[in-house]
Amino acid sequence: MKDRLTPSAGGIRYPWDAPPEEGGATQVADGVLWCRLPLPMKLDHVNVYALDEGDSWTLVDTGFASRRGRALWARLIGGPLGGKPIHRVIVTHHHPDHIGLAGWFQSEHGADLITTRTAWLMARMLQLDEQATPSAETLAFWQRCGMQPEILEKRRTERPFNLADCVMPLPLGYTRIRQGDMITAGGRTWDVHIGNGHAPEHATLWSRDDNLVLAGDQILPSISSNIGVYATEPEADPVADWLEACERLSTIAREDHLVLGGHKLPFTGVPLRLHQLIENHHGALRRLEAHLATPRTAGECFAPLFKRKIGEGEYGLALVEAVAHCLHLWHAGRATRTLDDRGAWRFHVSG
Repeated sequence: MKDRLTPSAGGIRYPWDAPPEEGGATQVADGVLWCRLPLPMKLDHVNVYALDEGDSWTLVDTGFASRRGRALWARLIGGPLGGKPIHRVIVTHHHPDHIGLAGWFQSEHGADLITTRTAWLMARMLQLDEQATPSAETLAFWQRCGMQPEILEKRRTERPFNLADCVMPLPLGYTRIRQGDMITAGGRTWDVHIGNGHAPEHATLWSRDDNLVLAGDQILPSISSNIGVYATEPEADPVADWLEACERLSTIAREDHLVLGGHKLPFTGVPLRLHQLIENHHGALRRLEAHLATPRTAGECFAPLFKRKIGEGEYGLALVEAVAHCLHLWHAGRATRTLDDRGAWRFHVSG
C-alpha cells in the first residue's frame, strides 16, 4: 500500500483511478472503506466512508435520504460492512448529500450523531422549514440578486428545493465537535479542523497516526466547492470565510496526506490543491473587478466567474456564487452597490 500513496513531487496524484462500484467498497487504508452513493443531480455521487471499530462501524457522511439510499445502505451493511452495526455517524456539514440519512441511522439503527453545532442547527432548522412555494424573503433576495425576470416568474409558483425532501428528520440530541477537538475512530486519533465558506463550521478530520484526511467538501481535487449566499444570510461573505479556511489548512497540509473527500477521487498533493483553490477565487475576483467597470447585477456576472455557459439546471448555484463574489468585493471596499429601478443591486468598480 505504501508505494501507491507516495505522491509525485509537488503534484496531485490519484492512487485509485476508479470509484467503488455501487453497493461495493474500496479499502483505502487499514480499517477504512470508501463507498459511493448516487445523487439525482449533475454532480451525481457523494463519497462516504466507513471506519472499522472492531464490533461496529463509524460512518462519515450518509448520502441523500431516499428509498434507493436506504436500500443501498442495507446492501452495504450486509455486504462489505460484514453485517456489523452502525454505532456512530460523523457528519462533516449540513448539506443534504452529507446529512440526509443521519436521522435515519439515529432512529432506526441507534447510532450516535457527531457533528458541529452549526451543521446540526442548520440541518434541523432547514429540514423543518418545508415550503410549497418560495417565501417572500427568498423572492426578494432573488430580485436583489438580479435573477432573470422570466426565471423569477417561473420559480415564484414552483416548489423550491426543500431539505425535507431529501433529509430525514433529526431527533433531538447529538455530540458536538469543534476546532481543536480530538476524536477516536477507526483505530486512529483525529484532530478536528474547521473549514468554512462552502458550509459554515464544516468539520475536517486529520489523522495523527497516519496520512489520512477526511475532508468532506472543504478540499476537493478537480472541482471547486460551491460558495454561495442565500436568503438566510443575504449579506454574508463566504468567500472571505473560504479563503481564510484554505489558508489556515495550508499550514498543516503535507504532500503525503491522502485526502478522502466528499466527491471525486481520493488524492495526494493537498498543499498544491489548497493553493489552487485560493488562487482560483483570487483570479475570479480580478476578472469580476474588470467586468464591474460597468455597473452590473450578480446575475449579469456569470461570464467572468465561470467562463462557460450556465444552463437552467445550474442557474441557481451559479447565481448564489456570483452574489458571493460580488458581495466579497463590496465588503472589502473594492466595489460599491446601488439599487436599480428593478430592485436589484448593481455592483460597480470605479477606475
